[in-house]
Amino acid sequence: MDCPEAFGVVVRELRLQRGLTQNDLALRSGLHFNQISRLERATSVPSLVTVFAIADALEVRPDALVTRVMEKITAGRRTSKF
Repeated sequence: MDCPEAFGVVVRELRLQRGLTQNDLALRSGLHFNQISRLERATSVPSLVTVFAIADALEVRPDALVTRVMEKITAGRRTSKF
């Protein structure tokens, strides 16, 4: 799993855990709905400002968000075949 894909998975998981729609997250973060959708589908790479905005909207620390993303990437590498 690459970084954009892992970021999208983590954002979607956290969003759903909080009972938020993509539109709710967009409103809370100040981002456009389409941007949230692109991030979750890994068709867009977030800027640092976007990472902070999403973390704040999801009520998690930015470093905790990045740590979860890194865990997804690492877990994907352990289970992939070379």
